[in-house]
Amino acid sequence: MGRATAQAKTPGAAPLLSIGQVLARLTSDFPDLTPSKLRFLEERDLIAPARTESGYRKFSSADVERLRFILTMQRDHYLPLKVIREYLVELDAGREPELPGGTTLSGPSILSTERKFKRDELVREAGATTQLLGDAVSSSLIAASDVYGDDALSVLTSLVELQKSGIEPRHLRGFRAAAERELGLIESALIPVARRKDASSRAKAGELAREIAGQLEIVRSSLIRSALTRLDP
Repeated sequence: MGRATAQAKTPGAAPLLSIGQVLARLTSDFPDLTPSKLRFLEERDLIAPARTESGYRKFSSADVERLRFILTMQRDHYLPLKVIREYLVELDAGREPELPGGTTLSGPSILSTERKFKRDELVREAGATTQLLGDAVSSSLIAASDVYGDDALSVLTSLVELQKSGIEPRHLRGFRAAAERELGLIESALIPVARRKDASSRAKAGELAREIAGQLEIVRSSLIRSALTRLDP
């Protein structure tokens, strides 16, 4: 992606944002976002902020929403930056590519902000009960909070469907233990990078962690699909 030069403000034009202003907009949803992370994403050609004549980075509203999409894909779908970059290249070319798993995202919808739900709103949106949400929290499947996001909605909606088959949150307590074991594997793999204390290494460690998590998800899904063949008549 080419680099633009920040232009003087014209009447009616939205003002460009500094790194600090971008962080102020995004860190409530992405608390690990730092100036080093922004520079790292620029180095990987995922974003291309404009530059002032003095060399300062300036971000448009479109840049901020692009960042929100990238960070959401990392956090919620464990996609490596290479995959996200390839997707965005296709999207920038006017196509509607698929992400791994066959998900097609198009237009402004990919850049929409994550929804937020209060407890009663979450229960209503998922078609659940307060009891089911309480059981999910006590079984460590959903973290207790005053406000919940789309990830909690997806989990609670799945629990509603599982409950119809007689599977309750208490039956899934082992999922949390399995997740903690996977986290231990990831942390062990990151030790060589984590020993370096510079900001660039921290950003690389975060990206590597997501890549490993994504690969573990592929292995887990494959094992489940393979096991399901035993249930075929």
